[in-house]
Amino acid sequence: MSTPAPAENAIIKTSYGDMTVSFWPDVAPKTVENFKKLAREGFYDGTAFHRIIKGFMIQGGCPNTKKGGKGMPGTGSPGHTVKAEFSAKAHTRGVLSMARSSHPDSAGSQFFICHGDARFLDNQYTAFGTLIAGDDVLERIATVPTSGSERSTPVDRIEVTSVRLVPVS
Repeated sequence: MSTPAPAENAIIKTSYGDMTVSFWPDVAPKTVENFKKLAREGFYDGTAFHRIIKGFMIQGGCPNTKKGGKGMPGTGSPGHTVKAEFSAKAHTRGVLSMARSSHPDSAGSQFFICHGDARFLDNQYTAFGTLIAGDDVLERIATVPTSGSERSTPVDRIEVTSVRLVPVS
């Protein structure tokens, strides 16, 4: 009989400050494990929040956003995907969810944190955690000036310096 993994939170350290998220392994176990595995490997270190829509969400986790990265931001992956784990969890402010293409099972490493209520995503995107500290950082990031064709590209780089797992205290 195996012992359950210890409960962990993730501290997402950014150039705008730190945000702490707690996970919902009972709702999306494979997604939580994938995120934790990528965090342990340092996959997210040096990436950036590349898509920001005030009142909706901030999106990061694309390897193409690393300095010297090749490819368009928002199109990179870790080389694998995770089967969707849709649930009744509401996409409300602070919820951590997986970004994906039009195919439900296409999520890999990109994630977003809801800045506002996005209930239209419920049962269509994998919600797997929630912000428990750093709402002020979420607010600062979500309200930066943006540009680009969708007006969602931050004018200044907002780096994810690291994602570290810490035991739940």
